Amino acid sequence: MSIDISFRNTPANGVFLRFYTHVHARHDGLLMSEWLLELAKRNKLGGGSVFRATAGFGRHGVLHHEAFFELADDLPMKVEFLLSEANAQTLLRLVREAGVDLVYAWSPVHFGVLGKEGDA
Repeated sequence: MSIDISFRNTPANGVFLRFYTHVHARHDGLLMSEWLLELAKRNKLGGGSVFRATAGFGRHGVLHHEAFFELADDLPMKVEFLLSEANAQTLLRLVREAGVDLVYAWSPVHFGVLGKEGDA
């Protein structure tokens, strides 16, 4: 498996893959967000980013919000990746094989790189 860098000179179609978790969720001794990033990095699947929400509720209907002191410690978090479809399938398979319970969203996307490296 390797990073798909074919989009560096030409925009590519791919996948915007997002995972939804909570700030303090853990797997294998790591924060879930760290675990997901490390999993993708270790398997050379592409880059990812982590974003913390200020409020949200999920499939269990529990509202988490910064203003609620007792729930502020478990705010929603999103971990997202721009990947080729093959790499997105691989990442989903690895997460599934690890037995991790996560909500995810998959969207088709067109992406590329602008600037000196992207124009080369």
